[in-house]
Amino acid sequence: MTVLRILAAAALLLAPAHGLDLTASSVARYSRDLAETQGSPVAKVVALIKDMLKDMKKEEAADEDTYNKMACWCDTNDKEKTKSVGEAEARIEDLTSKIEELTANSARLTTEIKNLKIEVAANTEALDKATTLRRSQLAEFVAEEKDLLQSISSLKSAITVLSKHHGGAASLLQVRAARETLERGINHKAMQGVLSHKERKHATAFIQMGTKGKGPQSGEIFGIMNTMKESFETNLAASEKEENENLKAYEDLKAAKEEEIAAGQSQDDAKTQELATTDENLAQARQDLDDTKKCLAADTEFLAMLKEKCEMADKQYAERTKTRTAEMAATSKALEILNSDEAQAMFSKTFSFIQLEETVSTQMMAKRRLSVSQLLSQFGSPAMVALAVRVRLDSFVRVKKAIDDMINELTAQNKDEIKHKDFCTTEFNTNAQETQTKEGEKKDLAARIADLMKKIEELTSAIDTLKSEVKEMQLQLKHGGEDRERANLEFQTAIAEQRATQQILTKAKEALESFYKAAMLQQPAGFDSYEKNNKSGGVMGMIQSIIDDAAKMESEAIRSEENDQKAYEDFTKETNESIETKNKDIANKSEVRGQAEGDLSEAKETMEATELELTQLANMNAELHKSCDFVVANFDARQGARTAEIEALRQAKAILSGSGGKGGGAK
Repeated sequence: MTVLRILAAAALLLAPAHGLDLTASSVARYSRDLAETQGSPVAKVVALIKDMLKDMKKEEAADEDTYNKMACWCDTNDKEKTKSVGEAEARIEDLTSKIEELTANSARLTTEIKNLKIEVAANTEALDKATTLRRSQLAEFVAEEKDLLQSISSLKSAITVLSKHHGGAASLLQVRAARETLERGINHKAMQGVLSHKERKHATAFIQMGTKGKGPQSGEIFGIMNTMKESFETNLAASEKEENENLKAYEDLKAAKEEEIAAGQSQDDAKTQELATTDENLAQARQDLDDTKKCLAADTEFLAMLKEKCEMADKQYAERTKTRTAEMAATSKALEILNSDEAQAMFSKTFSFIQLEETVSTQMMAKRRLSVSQLLSQFGSPAMVALAVRVRLDSFVRVKKAIDDMINELTAQNKDEIKHKDFCTTEFNTNAQETQTKEGEKKDLAARIADLMKKIEELTSAIDTLKSEVKEMQLQLKHGGEDRERANLEFQTAIAEQRATQQILTKAKEALESFYKAAMLQQPAGFDSYEKNNKSGGVMGMIQSIIDDAAKMESEAIRSEENDQKAYEDFTKETNESIETKNKDIANKSEVRGQAEGDLSEAKETMEATELELTQLANMNAELHKSCDFVVANFDARQGARTAEIEALRQAKAILSGSGGKGGGAK
């Protein structure tokens, strides 16, 4: 009886771990059956319990290893994603502030560039107007100077003629010319308001006086002519002074405007470049903000999924650990009871004196139980072995209930494993497709990056060439202005020299003409007729020819100066237009280059994101292999094994049902 109590206690300890409901009578029957068929039933029970403990420890170690890997993966990814989320949020805040600042700078630079262009255009227009005015002033001065010089020269000749006429040495022709000179002089615009009414009256009377008429006194006429000559000379000096002042004012204005234009263009170039850089940084910041927001959303979603998955793994591991601990405790307790000295001593005494009495129906029942037990024991799993033991120990009703429960559990496991395999297949296919797509995107991005780098290099080269050309044109513009100033100074000098030459030659010619004409009109008595030098006509002709040449050279110089001035103005205008065109081209190319650089930065960031996604896909693929390889590789075998176990359980139930129906055994 002591042995039966020990076996019952061991069975009752094992029962909760395997869902068994053993009784003392079942244990007694099992002991009796073992005594007849195997000789040492306690040893078999002890060996079975030890095998169960070994299996449970292996499962415990495997679960712990899997959980540790999962925990490490959860902890690492949680830290990384939490850090990434925090960094992304901070970067979004920084980028938002940066975009606001860059937008304000872009608007400010656009306004400043517009104002600079207006200022440069206004200065250029002012310089053009000043140049046009200067050309008009120069033409007026040249015409006025020529007129005044001619008037002064004529008045000087008229005074000389009248002085000779007063002494009786001037011809009537010379006197008539002097009157004409006087008439032109008093009507000249420069004489308005200079002569008094009386002086004009005397001058008019002298002009209208015939050759024999009586007119004003010669002294009055001389005074009027001298006044007129002095007035013309004063006007000439004033005109020359005004011309010099106008020239200096124009040169000062020109230098100031050119300096202002150059400064404005320099500022325009600098601000245009600054604007291009600002716009480029603005575009890049906006793209960075968009990319960062996308990364933040992806990381946030992944972090939520990670926490859910890891929390579920923690719960599952805790439940499995709790269940296994209870099972191992119960199994160890049963083993401790069976291996105690008292139990071993009682076993050795009890089994040698057991008297077994069986009826025919009891023997048939035992055989059926043994048959079912052997059928179930073939599968080797702890649950099937425990059920096999229970078949020998328990009543049919409870065994059949346990068989049904196990069939349901195995069927559910099959379904769960099918779902898991389908999940693995779907995830592997999805991962492969996404990896292939990302590899294609990576290849396209690499080609785009190469194209953008080549485009930026070509644009940079073109911009550098344009800037060099603009610099060269500005230098040529400066040299052209300096050459124009030197040429104008040479022109002024040449004009002055030509006019002085004409004045000197005119005086020389007038002196000769005066002498020869006077000599022809008055011959002293008692002398032969005075013949003029036969070379005098040639000399005066040569002088006149030189005067004409000088006047012609003066006209040609004035015309050449006007042509040179116009050519310089055309050159300045065309060069400025070309500079403006090239600056616009530089700005356009800089804008295109800025856009290309922004696209390049975006492409590189997209490439980094794509490579990161490929790495994540590879990591996810590795995790899938850890979770799925065993299931996929052993799916058919595991499904077949469970199917075989289910079929065996059904056969066992059928056998037990047949036994209970025919023999009327315990329910």
